[in-house]
Amino acid sequence: MQHAWFSPATFRFLHALQRHNNRTWFKAHQDDYEAHVRGPYLQLIADLQLPVAKLSKHYRADPRKVGGSLFRIQRDTRFSGDKAPYKTWAGARIFHERRREIAAPSFYLHIAPGDCFVGAGLWHPENHTLRNIRSFIVDNPAAQIIRCWKTSSAKASPRASASTTRWPVHLNYFLSRSITSSDSRRWSITCARRRTWSSDNGAEAHRAIRGGSAAPC
Repeated sequence: MQHAWFSPATFRFLHALQRHNNRTWFKAHQDDYEAHVRGPYLQLIADLQLPVAKLSKHYRADPRKVGGSLFRIQRDTRFSGDKAPYKTWAGARIFHERRREIAAPSFYLHIAPGDCFVGAGLWHPENHTLRNIRSFIVDNPAAQIIRCWKTSSAKASPRASASTTRWPVHLNYFLSRSITSSDSRRWSITCARRRTWSSDNGAEAHRAIRGGSAAPC
């Protein structure tokens, strides 16, 4: 399946928003946002519903404008020194049906000028989930399934040994694939159907991350 969801106008709008990140400018150009960013993204999410259902019955691509897969463009600036009101990127998550009950990985789609990618994993998991992930890595050193992203320093795991020092202590765990801006304008369903968690090792890691709760994806 090939379909052009995004266009050069998508990236022109996001470029312009980087230069004019204020409410007055955004309100004057909100129609462009709806036509070139939000509308196409919601259509992409809707088109992913069937492929996601085939990949796993537990995951949801939700095309609702509010409360669905698409992240809102407004930033939460309450605790940030950067008071710019809008994100200069557009992101969406394909989430687990029980995401509010269990620590399940999500799939993620990101569009920004010069920084487009798809990924899957967990971001800032809770402590017990983080311990399960690290324990799995220590117990399965040959399972090359996770790319780690370290956002801040953390104490080494008590179970870490000389054989596991090649795995620094990380706070976030995910897999990702970068995509050029031109590629993102012709994303096909195959991009979102990469078997991120479907291999034997991936399924085992998924169960470890979730502590064995719920049916495996």
